[in-house]
This record gives sequence, C-alpha cells and structure tokens, in this order.
Amino acid sequence: MNSLSAEQLDRLSTRIAERKRMLLEDVRRVLKRTSSERYADLVGEAGDAGDEAAASLLRDVSEAEIVRDVGELRDIAAAEARLAAGRYGICTDCGTVTDVKRLEAYPTAKRCIGCQQRREKTRAPSRYTGR
Repeated sequence: MNSLSAEQLDRLSTRIAERKRMLLEDVRRVLKRTSSERYADLVGEAGDAGDEAAASLLRDVSEAEIVRDVGELRDIAAAEARLAAGRYGICTDCGTVTDVKRLEAYPTAKRCIGCQQRREKTRAPSRYTGR
C-alpha cells in the first residue's frame, strides 16, 4: 500500500486522466491529418525528388508523433492499473514508496528516483514483481 493521501492520489489521478485526454486528441488529430493527406496532395501534380523527400519526411514526422504519444499512453495505462490496484507510488523495482515530489513532476513514474537512475545507467529489466 502507498503512503499518498487521498487528496494527493486524486490530484495525481486527475493529472494523469487529463494528459491521457490530451494525448488521445493529439493522436486523433495526427491520424485525421495524415489520412486526409494523399501523397499527390503533398507533392503536387509535377512533384520532383525533393518534393517526394519532403512528403516522406512529413509522413515520418507524423508517424514519430504517434509512436511517441502511444508510448506515453502505455505509461498512463500502467499508472492507471497501479492506481486501481493500490500500488501507485510504489517502485516497481524495489517496492519502496516513491517520493510524492517525483510523482508530481512525473505522474506516471513507476520507479523511485534511485531505481530509475540505476535503470538508466544499466537498462536492466525490472526485478520486483509486486507480490
């Protein structure tokens, strides 16, 4: 069980839900934009190799935006699952309580700062199963 107050949990849960809503809107906007843009519309009737490259770059950027947003949406889904299970704010690696300041800065954080720093240095997989 975590040591966050009901008010803190509510505030962080609201921030997570709002960020989720914004990301879903962004993904929908990018998908709508890219589905309405045909290749010929991007390069014009008499497009050359430079135009083709520019159109390809625009498609790549749109795809990268979606990949980035979907990754963050996965983090949000995991945070929502931890909230539902009463495990939000508990480090997934060591099982200690994550500092509320870290959660306020990064509401989807799944690790305490110490474990996150170690993870970034070693890229080791999570060992804590939460049991």
